[in-house]
Amino acid sequence: MSREANQAPVGALLAAEAAAVAAAIERWAEAPGALLPILHQVQEALGFVPPAALEPIAQALHLSRAEVHGVVTFYHDFRTRPPGAHVLKVCRAEACQAVGCRELEAHVASSLGLGNQGEAVHGTTRDGQITVEPIYCLGNCALGPSIQLDGKLYGKVTPKRLDALLAPCRAAATGGGRP
Repeated sequence: MSREANQAPVGALLAAEAAAVAAAIERWAEAPGALLPILHQVQEALGFVPPAALEPIAQALHLSRAEVHGVVTFYHDFRTRPPGAHVLKVCRAEACQAVGCRELEAHVASSLGLGNQGEAVHGTTRDGQITVEPIYCLGNCALGPSIQLDGKLYGKVTPKRLDALLAPCRAAATGGGRP
């Protein structure tokens, strides 16, 4: 669901976003170390942590907005924008680097039109179908290079195999289905 198609805004948060943030705060605010569980619940509900959610979370936990922002930006798993319809995580750990993840990343960048091939690939395709995120270990070291696509782990991924795995994701933009 796009933000625009959602309900009317409440402040800078859409009504559904504000409700998700309020539910997470209500559930976790009194727990020790509440910040991470709140952020995880918000992202689970919305797919990302809206920047406008930082202030109400900070207020509820008696933290500064900067402290909450620091946690969101420190951990790679938190997103501050909605992800694409499909999420591709490419492992960048040493074991995967030793068996070709950089070449795989270059292929991802080239084939999806995302950014500089010399850096970690990160971003969403123009059609909104695929979000690519670097990850620093999927725990599948013996079968590298590894990826995770929509939560499913794949090992020994070559550019050709990656293209086959992404084909249904790309087809979704033209009316196909999910993988």
